[in-house]
Amino acid sequence: MDAHQVFHMTVGVGETSYAKNSSLQKKVSDTVKHITLETIQDVYLTTAPKGITIADLGCSSGHNTLSIIREMVDAIEATSRKLLQPAPEYRVYLNDLPANDFNTIFKALPDFIRELREGREDGGPCIYIAGYPGTFYGRLFPNNSLHFIHSSNSLHWLSKVPPALYDKQGKSINKGNVYISESSPSQVCEAYFRQFQEDFSLFLRSRSEELISRGKMVLILVGRWSSNHIDRGNSFFWKLLSQSFAILVSQGEIEEEKLDSYDVHFYIPSKDELEDEVRREGSFEMDRFEMFEYEKDVGDKMSYGTAVAMTVRAIQESMICHHFGEGIVDRLFKIYGRLVDEEMAKEEIRPITFVAVLRKL
Repeated sequence: MDAHQVFHMTVGVGETSYAKNSSLQKKVSDTVKHITLETIQDVYLTTAPKGITIADLGCSSGHNTLSIIREMVDAIEATSRKLLQPAPEYRVYLNDLPANDFNTIFKALPDFIRELREGREDGGPCIYIAGYPGTFYGRLFPNNSLHFIHSSNSLHWLSKVPPALYDKQGKSINKGNVYISESSPSQVCEAYFRQFQEDFSLFLRSRSEELISRGKMVLILVGRWSSNHIDRGNSFFWKLLSQSFAILVSQGEIEEEKLDSYDVHFYIPSKDELEDEVRREGSFEMDRFEMFEYEKDVGDKMSYGTAVAMTVRAIQESMICHHFGEGIVDRLFKIYGRLVDEEMAKEEIRPITFVAVLRKL
């Protein structure tokens, strides 16, 4: 399937929408927010623009993208006041794939602008926001037009399912799995890694042409501790999804061949893989790199497994419905939530998040 045309977070503001089920991503973004704000303030101080241009790549829909934009604007406004300088104009480009629910964002903009300017005698910041549909694996913006790029929970998505996962007859070599697992042949790891290298190199090359000199990026994505692709972190969630599908196969709700032909366009890099690709591509210097473990909130109203299941559903539903049909979705994620809770009762699953700050050379 063509991920560019099919893949999108679940639209709207309903109970299963991404807008209602992206609190885990918000917690990740909030954990590293200090890095994001310090970086954009540094860009503002070193470039001193009259107008600052910001791109949020993989914006999706819902509160998260506008929340971090507001934090960025507030940080720059505070810096300009300390310097006794007029605040810059803000040009904000929100990017995601064409099937993304941009309308939900656009409907939220009037309230966002009103709240941003509320109580301000000077009328508040002058801000212009636009949607930019398209894949970030390639050029999106004019040369030297961006000061700052922010991408949160997006770059672990590949441009496509690696073609090398399929043999000459078009059959998957990763039978029974939707991602890399203990039972995957070594060629599966190699296929995913090669696709990551190709995609991330293209991403870096494209952004280097779009950023101004001394422009910076903050990239937030899932990662893994070591060279081993199999760990009790992010990859374990895909293992449990594979098991959930397998239960439906055993119950006759989906065909085994359907499961065998379903693979996710996702890759969890290691720190070394990320850094090696930055060095190899050569357009950026890595100013900062940190790893964080996400810890679940004890006070969450729903079980952790249910929260994860609702989050993964909001992310994967478009692809699953396209491949399997809509009929299995409720049952699939009920099973998935139960499996996550059962595993957490045995031993905690500890997802890893990377945050990398890259400066254009």
